Amino acid sequence: MAEVPPNLDWVRAAPDDATGPGPWIELAFGDNDLVYIRETSDPENVVTTTQKKWDAFVLGVQAGEFDHFVEGLEDIEGTEAEPAERQ
Repeated sequence: MAEVPPNLDWVRAAPDDATGPGPWIELAFGDNDLVYIRETSDPENVVTTTQKKWDAFVLGVQAGEFDHFVEGLEDIEGTEAEPAERQ
């Protein structure tokens, strides 16, 4: 496993009105175009990818390529899963 730099600036991916500890996903952008991803409930478990791969993933989410993973979640109380708008 790659060493995780201690001085990363973690950004929580949570709704603006979110309260409580989550769990939430957190991201940090490091040197050498590395992107670090972790969950607040297990901050020692960090996944590392590249900026290029992260950008491709974000574009895929925006294009709705992963909508099938959240099908049916709108039936679960407390979730507001809506497929991304296709452009």
